[in-house]
Amino acid sequence: VQLQASGGGLVQPGGSLRLSCLYSGFTLDYRAIGWVRQAPGKEREEVSCISSSGGSTYYADSVKGRFTISRDNAKKTVYLQMNSLKPEDTAVYYCATDRAGWGDCGSEYDYWGQGTQVTVSS
Repeated sequence: VQLQASGGGLVQPGGSLRLSCLYSGFTLDYRAIGWVRQAPGKEREEVSCISSSGGSTYYADSVKGRFTISRDNAKKTVYLQMNSLKPEDTAVYYCATDRAGWGDCGSEYDYWGQGTQVTVSS
């Protein structure tokens, strides 16, 4: 099992970025995958999650209406489209999963990939 996040970068406030999480291991087709971010000096925050089928999603209140999560199991990739970015969205973003989960969001993650840095600044 591996998770590899990419797509971060520097963007101005109001801008957009799309993060990608490429996963390997057939079992992750049947697991929920989420995005978790951590900013310096702040606690880790779950931003979004998508169920194994893609039929159920979760968004933190802080990103609701601005971020959209999706997945393409054929490409083994989960995406996080981030619009209307704010300076407070600056963080390292990780994709994560519960390797023994049932495929629904809400369980505790036990595996994280390496992160990708998102910086929102003018």
